[in-house]
Amino acid sequence: MALIRGSRGIVYIVHQFTPKFVEAGLFNPSAEDREMLGVVTALNRQIHELAPVLNSPTVENGAHGESSDEAVPIEIMVKRHGGATYVFAAAVRRGRTRGAFHVAGLPARATAEVLGEERTLDVTDGRFEDDFGVWDVHLYRITPAG
Repeated sequence: MALIRGSRGIVYIVHQFTPKFVEAGLFNPSAEDREMLGVVTALNRQIHELAPVLNSPTVENGAHGESSDEAVPIEIMVKRHGGATYVFAAAVRRGRTRGAFHVAGLPARATAEVLGEERTLDVTDGRFEDDFGVWDVHLYRITPAG
């Protein structure tokens, strides 16, 4: 969500506050902290892999996203890199919704690969829809169909 809103970096607070204070809590060898370290490591890997895309210019007004539930808005960011269009989308409030997207400059038929989710969506005339669970983030890589 922070990257979609324009952040150029991420800082992690690694402290553990309860049940007792541990300054380097994220690096504590307890099982719970190992799980969190795994999540942070995976997120860092994903950001590193997407760095060429994230560091490319944002396409202003490159897409429009609409939520089926106004209480659960969806925010988006659009990038173009290596012949593909990337749409980063996040449900920015607690709740479930369906997002409808219209992306400018796409061919009549395209395919949106949902990165990290092993699924694709058909894009017709620049339009596609997808479901969002609570606080979901979806990253789409859109290329011409065929």
